[in-house]
Amino acid sequence: MLPQTFIFIGRSGCGKGTQSELLQKLLKEKDPNGEIFYLETGANFREFIKKDGYSSKLADAIYKNGDRQPDFLAVWMWSHVLIDKFKGTEHAFFDGITRSLPEAMTFTTALEFYGRKATVVCLDVSRAWSEARLLSRGRSDDVDMDEVKKRLDWFDKDSAPAIDYFNVHGTYKLITVNGEQTIEEVHKEIVAKLGW
Repeated sequence: MLPQTFIFIGRSGCGKGTQSELLQKLLKEKDPNGEIFYLETGANFREFIKKDGYSSKLADAIYKNGDRQPDFLAVWMWSHVLIDKFKGTEHAFFDGITRSLPEAMTFTTALEFYGRKATVVCLDVSRAWSEARLLSRGRSDDVDMDEVKKRLDWFDKDSAPAIDYFNVHGTYKLITVNGEQTIEEVHKEIVAKLGW
C-alpha cells in the first residue's frame, strides 16, 4: 500500500485524536508492515510552554490569556518535527495542524516538498456540542467558559477558511463526517467515505 496522509480537523473536543487513533489501528491491519508517523501539535504546544526559554514564556503568556498562538510558532511546531523525524515512507497522521489559512497554505508547501497529497477528515460538530464536550472532559484548559468560547471563536474565524481552502485545493481530498455520533459510528462513516 502506498503511504497515506491524513489531516484531522474540527472544533475543539470533536474527537480528532480518538478518530486518528482508530484509523491508525485499521491502517496497521490493512498494511501490517507500514509505519505510522503521528504528529499532534496541541501536545507539542503544551510541552513547549513549560520550558524556560524566552519564546516559551511569551507563548505561555498567550496561552494563559486564552489567545491563539501566532502562525509562525504553529508552523514551527510541526515543521521542525517533519524535518527531523519524517522518513517519507510512513503513513502520516496530523492532528491539530492548520488552524488558519496561512498555516494551511504553508502546510501545502510541505506536502508538495514531500510529494504527498492528503485526505482531510473534518469532524463536523456544532458549537454548542463542542462547548458541552469541552466543559465535561475536565482538562485544565477546558474549565473556563470564557477560554472555551475564545477557542471556538478561533475555529469560526481562522480554521473555517482553512477548511474551505482544503475543499478547493488539488493537494487535498476533504471528507466531512458527522462528529456528533458515537465514536464507533464516526469511525464507520470515515471508513465508508474513504472507500475502505
